[in-house]
Amino acid sequence: MIVLENTPSAVLVLAIGVLCGAGVYLLLERPLTRILLGFILLSNGVNLMLLVAGGKAGASPIVGSAPEDEPMSDPLAQAMTLTAIVITLGLTAFILALAYRSWQLHGHDEVADDVEDQRVARQAALNAPAYTDADADEPGTTLDEEAAEVHDDVVRDGDPDPTPGDAPRRGWDA
Repeated sequence: MIVLENTPSAVLVLAIGVLCGAGVYLLLERPLTRILLGFILLSNGVNLMLLVAGGKAGASPIVGSAPEDEPMSDPLAQAMTLTAIVITLGLTAFILALAYRSWQLHGHDEVADDVEDQRVARQAALNAPAYTDADADEPGTTLDEEAAEVHDDVVRDGDPDPTPGDAPRRGWDA
């Protein structure tokens, strides 16, 4: 049986799966506190995955400081994990501020439905357009009919070569 040198243990892989799965599940909830907990669990699972992907611990990644027979560890996984921790901390503070402000204003931290999303969903269920053409010249004119009538002012009929007199109209420098 061939065993790779950087094969992670099953416990670490299981922990990554549980953290990421629970994080995604909590992200899909309505209250901001659960969204925050889900984000923290998901980021911890991703951080653990990055460290496991870095392989076994080795010598410090400074050329010439390790013995010849000992491999160096990969510094990229550690750097990415530290960066992810900082980003997680910033986003956690932001979501906490949102939850606190929502609690002050409404007495709860539940994310409400968007009114525009509900309107678009109702229109989609009816298979109707979700917009009205408010600037149409005629009430029966559709956007497709208006677009067919509009022509491009950059090139005149039969005059693809720009002339100096047309420069201000076309937006080009004279």
